[in-house]
Amino acid sequence: MGAPEATAPLSQPTGTFSYEHEGDRQFATTLARGLEVLRCFTPLEPLLGNKEISVRTGLPKPTVSRLTYTLTKLGYLRHNMRLGKYQLGSAVLSIGYPLLASMNVRQVARPMMKELADYCNGWVSMGVRDRLNMVYVESCRNGSAITTLPDIGTSVPISQSVIGRAFLAACTPPEREAVLNQMKVKEPESYRKFRPSIDKALEDIRARGFCASMGELRREHFAVGVPMRRTVDGEIVAFNCGVPAFMVKKGQLEDDIGPRLVALVRNIEASLGLH
Repeated sequence: MGAPEATAPLSQPTGTFSYEHEGDRQFATTLARGLEVLRCFTPLEPLLGNKEISVRTGLPKPTVSRLTYTLTKLGYLRHNMRLGKYQLGSAVLSIGYPLLASMNVRQVARPMMKELADYCNGWVSMGVRDRLNMVYVESCRNGSAITTLPDIGTSVPISQSVIGRAFLAACTPPEREAVLNQMKVKEPESYRKFRPSIDKALEDIRARGFCASMGELRREHFAVGVPMRRTVDGEIVAFNCGVPAFMVKKGQLEDDIGPRLVALVRNIEASLGLH
């Protein structure tokens, strides 16, 4: 579900790339390690020291020290001298912006997303896959109802969110099986807990075009999810629409908001010529 919350800090080392790509002579391990360092920073933990990064990546501290030094020299990290910790630098934005700017679907979808967000006193977000998460590339809200915006760059787990389950519905069977297998290996508890909900969501999307969740990701928010039926520049794009639980009337999610989100996504597809 598209809840307006920051991604939780990692509790397990993320540096599994060395095992996944072992034996691949074309794989640049040093580059991969540097990117893993950057991925350690979250909205909840924007400042990290070398020791903390070492724990999160599983990399030796001397290796982390060299990586953070290099990334700081290149502008991808900033060193907070007073705290002795690092935070993301502006060069990270310089990399991400060309991607967002080139996604024409964002410009097409934004006014429709805002209209639906205003109608339901909630929020509407668009996301693409990032490993086992969905990352928002556009988000609109009704400003009078919600104080916290699910912002661009926010990520939510595929397994727990309607936008993630909508993504899975748009995958080809082999693609879906590959993602579910990754989930089973890397997030076994989430896989066991949420696999029944994932299967139900897939059935619901086949039957009525959307899936729903009543407080699964966050108890105070209900949401629906819908995938686009065609890829955009090779990416599977999915949408969610969330509403504060206390504002949802009985049947509103299934009978009103869900069908409206389906209509919104179909209108976006038509505007882009994706029939």
